[in-house]
Amino acid sequence: MTKIAAGLERAFASRGFAEPNVEDLRDAASVSLRTLYKYTPSRSEMVLAALEHRHRRYLSKVFDGMPDDPNAALDALLNRVGNWMETETAHGCLFHGAVAAEPGSARLRELLERHKTEVATCAAKVTGLVGREIEISVILEGLTQAWALHRDAAVESAKLLGRGLRKLEI
Repeated sequence: MTKIAAGLERAFASRGFAEPNVEDLRDAASVSLRTLYKYTPSRSEMVLAALEHRHRRYLSKVFDGMPDDPNAALDALLNRVGNWMETETAHGCLFHGAVAAEPGSARLRELLERHKTEVATCAAKVTGLVGREIEISVILEGLTQAWALHRDAAVESAKLLGRGLRKLEI
């Protein structure tokens, strides 16, 4: 299933949610149509599988091997988010894109909320800012939105905001 979800994630990330047809998704997953439907019996299940895979990959890439020092962790976190934006996200947040493509889907909204909440919780924990999850979320969301226009300057600005938030905690 991981191979299928990875292929679906790549297809949706590169082509959006409206463009790829089922044959395109089958090809991206490198399986037969029968196998694709066995594991993801509908297009909405394909989207959810892709996003679940994306969620696990993001958490691993951003949080694995984080420094123990909260200040170093803050810089590492924001550098890693900037790197994710550069290497993985050509069209913005895939979770927001999925909800925008199907705004009436409660399951997509729940997955978006779970992803963003878990990211903020992990970020607050590694940076020593537990209790400031909303503020961390605003910094991370601002970075992901500003990155396309400002790239490294957006990362550095996010670090300044994060350091300011850390000073409030001292």
